[in-house]
Amino acid sequence: MAATLKDIAKKLGVHPATVSRALNPRTSHLVNAATVTRVRKAADAMNYVPNPMASGLRTSRSHTVGVVIPDLTNPLFPGMVRGIQDTLSRAGYTPLLVNTDNDVESEAHVVASLRARRVDGFILATARRDHPLLVELSERFPIVLINRVTDSTQLPSVAPDEQHGIRLAVDHLFDLGHSEIAHLAGPKWSSTGHERSQAFSRAMRDLDLSTSKRISAVTGWSVEAARDTALELLTRDPSITGIVAANDQLALGTYEAAKTLKRRIPRDLSIVGYNDMPFMNLVDPPLTSVRVPQHEIGSEAARLLLGLLTDETTMPIKQVRLTPELVVRNSTTSRRAT
Repeated sequence: MAATLKDIAKKLGVHPATVSRALNPRTSHLVNAATVTRVRKAADAMNYVPNPMASGLRTSRSHTVGVVIPDLTNPLFPGMVRGIQDTLSRAGYTPLLVNTDNDVESEAHVVASLRARRVDGFILATARRDHPLLVELSERFPIVLINRVTDSTQLPSVAPDEQHGIRLAVDHLFDLGHSEIAHLAGPKWSSTGHERSQAFSRAMRDLDLSTSKRISAVTGWSVEAARDTALELLTRDPSITGIVAANDQLALGTYEAAKTLKRRIPRDLSIVGYNDMPFMNLVDPPLTSVRVPQHEIGSEAARLLLGLLTDETTMPIKQVRLTPELVVRNSTTSRRAT
């Protein structure tokens, strides 16, 4: 039989309420740090498992959180989801994960389904800049956006510092001697595509480089869409020697376009991706990419939501930007060496 709070309290000679506070990340600060350590060690040793149903009866909460992802096949999201689950689980919450396929109607349907299951809040990776559903939803539930922001309403969010990430990519190509640099941008309706496109323009201006006809937006976040757009871009302007892609899938589409045009990577064309998804070190040539802290983004989003669930009336809106880093591989090289 699993240990209970009373079992742990009896073993340590403390009150069950003390054990409860010590095991709850939102109330552990109310307990002496040494006692918290003793309680948690005892709970682990006694294989204590929190009972969210019993807690829910006291608080009118389900201890579940809706996690809405636009594309579960995108390798960017598993790390974030793992960060969400690790953090929520430690607080006695269970994430309910749904996929929307980047479709507005599908998203409305799955959100309605989660609401029917009485989730306590939402973590959403909605891709769209303008999203009326969020306005209505935020009036009823605590919400944290992950890897995204939105134009329609101010909400807590956790995302990469896009300005810093894109600047890393542009500066890297510039330092290698490239001045004819283009940007394969994400869809204009996407908050990520919009932010990274703006960041590219700013980074280029700071280096006194032109962006005239050097930003081409794809119609969707896919290798196929990127291939077609990159073909058009490189055919229209063959002087381009460096491309910053808005994500790794777009970078892989650019690989295909370069192959079609018989442009060698990196000798004829240096390419930088964004996100550093798994296996980018295994493509040919291995992709230089801006790495975002996926697990940390998920963990921080979960911590923000837990804070809102604790006291959603007084917490200020917090928009967290985490710092990416550049991972240099073989898809970029010195322009002077070509």
